[in-house]
Amino acid sequence: MKRALVTGGSGAIGAAICERLAADGLEVLVHANSGIARAEAVVARIQAAGGIARAVCFDLSDFAATDQAIAELMDEAHPIQVLVNNAGIHDDAPLAGMSAERWHRVVDISLNGFYHVTQPLLLPMIRTRWGRIINISSIAGVMGNRGQVNYAAAKAGLIGATKALAQECASRGVLVNAIAPGIIESPMIESAFTPEQIRQLVPMARAGKPEEVADLVAFLASDRAAYITGQVIGINGGMA
Repeated sequence: MKRALVTGGSGAIGAAICERLAADGLEVLVHANSGIARAEAVVARIQAAGGIARAVCFDLSDFAATDQAIAELMDEAHPIQVLVNNAGIHDDAPLAGMSAERWHRVVDISLNGFYHVTQPLLLPMIRTRWGRIINISSIAGVMGNRGQVNYAAAKAGLIGATKALAQECASRGVLVNAIAPGIIESPMIESAFTPEQIRQLVPMARAGKPEEVADLVAFLASDRAAYITGQVIGINGGMA
C-alpha cells in the first residue's frame, strides 16, 4: 500500500483530496498546520468508509519543525510516495499597503512550505523509482489577481518549481505536476463571491467542487498518469 501526505488536508479541497486518495487504496497522512481536530475529523470519515489515515500537525513555515515531523513519518519499508502540496493561505491587500508580515506569511506557507516538506521526501521517492508530487497552485498564479500580489507570487513560484523539479526527477520515476484551480466551493469562496458574481466570472456559470479537484489529483497520483510531468493543469470552468 502506497502512502500519501496531503498538506492542508483539513480544508475543503484538502479533505476532498484525502478522502479520494484513501478511497483509491492509499494510506493518507492528513496534515494540518494548526487545529488538529479538523484533520482528525477527516481521518474519522476516511476510517468510517474503510480507509486508512492518520492526522499529523506541524507548521510548514518552520523548517526545523517540518523536518522533524517528516523524519518521524519516515518508514523505509513504506515510504511516502505521493505528496500533495495543498496548503496555502490568503492575506489580501494592495501591495502599496501590504505589510512585510502579510507578504512573508503567505509566501512562507505556500512556497517555502513546499520546499520544507518536499525536499526531505525526494530521495526516498527516488530510491523506489516511483513518486508523485502534485502541487496545488491557483489561477491567481497564472493570471494574477488584484489585491493578491503575495498569493499570486507564491502560487506562480510553485508553478516554476514544478517545472524545474519535474526535469530533475523525470528519469527517476518521480513525476511532478501542478493544478491551478479557479473558484472552488468553500466557506471562504462563499464569503468572497455572490452567486451572481460567480456566474459573471466563470464561463460555466458555477463554482467548481472540491471533489472535482480531488478527481484530478487522484488521476495524477495514479499509474494512468505515467507519462505526464512538468504540467500545469487548470480546473476553472473556462476562466483561463
